[in-house]
Amino acid sequence: MTRRKEPAAPARVLSIHAHPDDQEFTVAGTLAKWVHAGSRIVTVCLTSGEAGSNRFTPPDMTPERLVKIREEEQRAACRVLGIDEVVFLGQPDGVLQPTIALRRDLTRVIRRHRPDAVVCGDPTVRFYGTRYMNHPDHRAAADVTLDAVFPSAETRFIFPELLAEGLEPHHVREVWLVGSERADTFVDIAAVLAIKIGALREHRSQMGDWDPSAMIRGWARRQGARRRLRAAEAFRRMVLED
Repeated sequence: MTRRKEPAAPARVLSIHAHPDDQEFTVAGTLAKWVHAGSRIVTVCLTSGEAGSNRFTPPDMTPERLVKIREEEQRAACRVLGIDEVVFLGQPDGVLQPTIALRRDLTRVIRRHRPDAVVCGDPTVRFYGTRYMNHPDHRAAADVTLDAVFPSAETRFIFPELLAEGLEPHHVREVWLVGSERADTFVDIAAVLAIKIGALREHRSQMGDWDPSAMIRGWARRQGARRRLRAAEAFRRMVLED
């Protein structure tokens, strides 16, 4: 199999996901590699993960306490990756909806940061094999993100109130969908795989004593095998027309 040339790291990136730790499980290797290449990356969490984990959240925990813990864990994970800025939009965890209000909020973020590329999930994927159903928050997050990218961020009179805030339309050049069944772009993350695992370990409230290394290395190995790479993250990459 002939390897396709890996695309260059985008200059400005928004990484948009439903929960703290979604990014680290899925695309952190790519983001770490892009940071090393000079990309400016901003992480956006639509929720603060206050619903927690059925497995690791203690019974005396409250959603209010968990918000503070998980937000700080996400910031710590981003520091490991070299990402300086994290935006939390405060949507309810577990019942996320792709509302017009949330689309406006994301459009505001896109126009403010003016990314060349947006990284998010694939809203069309419901099942992964026969053992995992894609979380509804993941699907809702990806759906509203894509609607904010197009048409909202680049259309002047969608959300005209943003013009009054000084936020002019912005065209996103690329969208990188993680978890897609139609992946066509593979990023070699062998050199940064340890950084990805280190970032994921910062989510201690969700990890407990579990070491995710074997699972993450296995995922990277299986994705890389499709392009004869030792470790990779796979995407469906869309290059959007101007």
